[in-house]
Amino acid sequence: MRKDLKQKSFQRVVDANYNRAKEGLRVCEDVARFIFDSKPLTGRWKRIRHELSEAIGTLGLKEIVSARDIAGDVGRATIGAESLRKGVPDILYANCQRVKESLRVLEEFAKLMDISAAERLKRLRYKVYDLEKETLGIL
Repeated sequence: MRKDLKQKSFQRVVDANYNRAKEGLRVCEDVARFIFDSKPLTGRWKRIRHELSEAIGTLGLKEIVSARDIAGDVGRATIGAESLRKGVPDILYANCQRVKESLRVLEEFAKLMDISAAERLKRLRYKVYDLEKETLGIL
């Protein structure tokens, strides 16, 4: 694979997973804010979201976004399971999983781009593990 194509492919992976993680974090933050009315939990979810933005910013956000190819994305269709939610616990759990999975992918690909960003992403992933346990414990 040509180097420029490989770089663009890496950037597309980072872009998709960054968006997925940010969206999932926002859902978790809003559950903490509007469902639990918990200022401390809301603040912790929000801080993780901002820390994620800082970590990805070191990888070159402009280049990452410009590599985006929504029309050419072979995996963009929604699967049926994503449409089924039985309540807030399902919403929260699904989005915690989405965040953790995306952070893992970001961590792995960041290892090819910037090892310090990969370490930051790993730390964020472990913060999410703890915050998930605490947040789900409220339910």
